[in-house]
Amino acid sequence: MSKLTDVPKRILIGRALRSDRLGETLLPKRIALPVFASDPLSSVAYAPGEVLLVLSIAGVSAYHFSPWIALAVVVLMFTVVASYRQNVHAYPSGGGDYEVATTNLGPKAGLTVASALLVDYVLTVAVSISSGIENLGSAVPFVVEHKVLCAIGVIVLLTLMNLRGVRESGKLFAIPTYVFVGGVFLMIVWGAFRGLVLGETMNSPTAGYQIKPEHPGLAGFALVFLLLRAFSSGCAALTGVEAISNGVPAFRRPKSRNAATTLALMGLLAVTMFCGIIGLAMATGVKMAENPATDLFRHGVPVGSGYVQNPVISQVAAAVFGSGTFFFVLLAAATALVLFLAANTAYNGFPLLGSILAQDRYLPRQLHTRGDRLAFSNGIVLLAGAAALLVGVYGADSTRLIQLYIVGVFVSFTLSQTGMVRHWNRHLRTERNTAKRRHMMRSRAINAFGAFFTGLVLIVVLATKFTHGAWVALLGMVIFYGTMTAIRRHYDRVAEEISAPEEATATETVRPSRVQSIVLVSKLHKPTLRALGYARLMRSDTLEALSINVDPAETKALKDEWERRGINVPLKILDSPYREITRPVVEYVRGLRGANPRDVISVYIPEYVVGRWYEHLLHNQSALRLKGRLLFTPGVMVTSVPYQLESSELAKQRAKRRGVYNAPGAVRRGPVNERGGPANERGGPANGRGGPANGRGGRRPDGADGGAPGGT
Repeated sequence: MSKLTDVPKRILIGRALRSDRLGETLLPKRIALPVFASDPLSSVAYAPGEVLLVLSIAGVSAYHFSPWIALAVVVLMFTVVASYRQNVHAYPSGGGDYEVATTNLGPKAGLTVASALLVDYVLTVAVSISSGIENLGSAVPFVVEHKVLCAIGVIVLLTLMNLRGVRESGKLFAIPTYVFVGGVFLMIVWGAFRGLVLGETMNSPTAGYQIKPEHPGLAGFALVFLLLRAFSSGCAALTGVEAISNGVPAFRRPKSRNAATTLALMGLLAVTMFCGIIGLAMATGVKMAENPATDLFRHGVPVGSGYVQNPVISQVAAAVFGSGTFFFVLLAAATALVLFLAANTAYNGFPLLGSILAQDRYLPRQLHTRGDRLAFSNGIVLLAGAAALLVGVYGADSTRLIQLYIVGVFVSFTLSQTGMVRHWNRHLRTERNTAKRRHMMRSRAINAFGAFFTGLVLIVVLATKFTHGAWVALLGMVIFYGTMTAIRRHYDRVAEEISAPEEATATETVRPSRVQSIVLVSKLHKPTLRALGYARLMRSDTLEALSINVDPAETKALKDEWERRGINVPLKILDSPYREITRPVVEYVRGLRGANPRDVISVYIPEYVVGRWYEHLLHNQSALRLKGRLLFTPGVMVTSVPYQLESSELAKQRAKRRGVYNAPGAVRRGPVNERGGPANERGGPANGRGGPANGRGGRRPDGADGGAPGGT
């Protein structure tokens, strides 16, 4: 089993890393930018199109509002970036919005933020990959015909890349991200040069098309509502900004300053690209329609259901570079690839946040565990599964998925900035230094404006998108909130139940009156003799062997062999007319326990330790069922007595030759930091709260986890 699982694992994700190598996974700014900012940078590939799609409801005449909508998005982007620059300095431990809200607004607000971010991260993967598939599908028909299958395939590929570790995946993502950014800037500069300097006319492929407005002549409140809806769609350009504040510990030192610099650079790049594409789309006459088959006309005739509406960025590139040219193909390929890689922002944010929540007992503790490559493998796999499910349900349709988008991120924006205002208020009450107070008041003003603006946008998003699918995101948040509350309640209840009191009661200090030991016997062989020998060493008050009579001939042979060898342990035979093994043993043990409530019953089970995967299926199954039943019986202790077969020794030697002891069931525990020493208050830098180290725990008989259950 070890060989079958370990070799493919090493091929896919690489060799395991020691805990003291965590510092080597920290990111310089040039790698951190594509790792944490690929989502907001890539959103310029579809955010402008979403604005034009909404405006097309009122016809082409409404397109002249797009520059003003772009300006509002720019102001919001700079506000959010400036606000989060305060966050990364004030809370550099990696908790991000969740920590800010929990510390300043209370656990319920923190849990609301966490629920919103978890939903948004899943949607980031689904929307980015679906949009990338649609961009790629304009050039490759096979992708369009198998959208869901291709999208899930990309999710699997990204999952494997992230399982290899943050730094390694960041290097893979850096090149296409920078190619995309460079290509967009080249398109903007060249388009501006052709239009403003050379005076050339550039026409997009849809420049000569006409749009049939669904609601012509909108005015008054209806027009305002339409503009607000277009603005809320354009706000998709802001998704992923919060990932940098969550990932501060993954930066190289000085962490806060490097994260703040990366935030500013990301905001500047995203704003420039967004405005440039909107401007070129207006200059080249791009036409977009929510229902192109019926609302988009060519030569006065609807384009029909066979028409494929290409994204805005593709149409602008065709107008600026020329369709089919080298730069057009390069930008189209880079756009599709970076949209796939934009999901990497979520692949870094979701596992980090999951680890933090697991440490705070809101999610299963397994999400706090680091894998072989010091990445939070369980969180990565969970995110991939949720995103794949969402892609399947919505048919990898980015237009439908994007309606669910950005609700969660603006919930976290608003609560986080509100929490920062309270943070500065608390510090201002005790700070006496004039210079520091002035700095705090300036920071508070930035966060207050950010809280007001993002809260206003949240209201707009809810009002304009609720009936278009935003209710699904809200439902997801409610489900996450309820689930995490229930998990925390369970962990708290268990902790209270098992906590050791300062002064033990009489019931807790009293010793058992006797220990009655039972050795389960099926045949008289070496494993049975070892179990009997071990049970004798325990010096129990009573010791007996127990066998179940399902075959009279075998039972008689066992009795004869027992007497012939003169074994001085009483052998008790239980009849089983229905040929059951588990029920008679459990009922017998419970009977002993019921007759003597103050006694402890110790059950010894001989088990085989095997080294090949298929041998697990052939041995130890009855013991697995027995142990599972006896675990629920108070006052009963179950001891496995392993007997190593030759195959287990051979497996152990093979593992030693490979130099890696990675038996199935290996468990990692303990936080690590970048120096491999004791973790800080919240854990190691790679995720802000740390995670279990790469040490191995638990039983380690090779290939068998202590000899899988069974042997009676």
